[in-house]
Amino acid sequence: METTNNGQQDAGPTTTCFKHSRRATSVRCTRCDRFICPDCMREAPVGFRCPECIRSESKTVRAATTVFGGQLSSRPYVTYTLIAITIIVYLVELADPGVVGRFSNLGIGLVGPDGGHFLDDGVNRLGFTQEGVAYGQWERLLTSAFLHLSPSSGVFSIAHILLNMYWLWLLGRILEEQLGWWRFLAVYLVCALGGSVLGFLVDPAQSAVGASGAIFGLASCYFVIASRMSQQPIDRHRLITMLVIWMVISAGFTSWQGHLGGLLTGGLLGAALAYAPRQHRLAVHVSVFTATTFALLVTTGLQAANLTT
Repeated sequence: METTNNGQQDAGPTTTCFKHSRRATSVRCTRCDRFICPDCMREAPVGFRCPECIRSESKTVRAATTVFGGQLSSRPYVTYTLIAITIIVYLVELADPGVVGRFSNLGIGLVGPDGGHFLDDGVNRLGFTQEGVAYGQWERLLTSAFLHLSPSSGVFSIAHILLNMYWLWLLGRILEEQLGWWRFLAVYLVCALGGSVLGFLVDPAQSAVGASGAIFGLASCYFVIASRMSQQPIDRHRLITMLVIWMVISAGFTSWQGHLGGLLTGGLLGAALAYAPRQHRLAVHVSVFTATTFALLVTTGLQAANLTT
């Protein structure tokens, strides 16, 4: 600005707003240097900016992320969605109990003429059809994670789904906040896959259902990444001790293979999430998740070939 003889500052040349040509102004946007009228002024740390610059900045500002690369969010929508899907599927089981037999994690079996399910002893029987992962029904490896014991099984079936959903709610909210929605969803699904694949390897004739493999995977993942968290909402040593004790106690009446498979898979993924170099974090995460999934699918293919030849 210029100074007049009487010591007062002159406002300088006056022109019109770049957007409203009939409005006189002498104020410029501090970013693009265009003239802006009072209606176009947006307060900035220094001076004012035009609406276009404000919009441009909002698009280029990166969202805050956690130490694991997840974008901070206020609601664990994926956790709630997984719980909702599982509950809806359980209600479907009430209407059609046959859903459990069709989509459980069964490696090899037979369906009789009346729709009953039988062990596959390798003998061809008239009217019987083969079923299971070994015969191409690979979707069972994941669909079984959204099924639980049929409601007709009694009180234990209700306890089964309630306990799993409680742990999903407890661990899911923490992990989704720390990992971001897509990393959390990937951990859940790959751990479910890991539990199912180990069950298929060890006891292919067993029909297994439940989210326990995925839940054990979430717990194992949390145990590993909690060492990098400034605060631990759940004591990781106590958590993993509880789950290991439960896995041993329940081995006689649940699929311990699913629990162990999920536990091992979650630990592997957790290590990749926690210790990947910051500058290569995304590449490491995607590579490890992809390689783990590929290895599980190849293992499934080899076991299927072994059972059917």
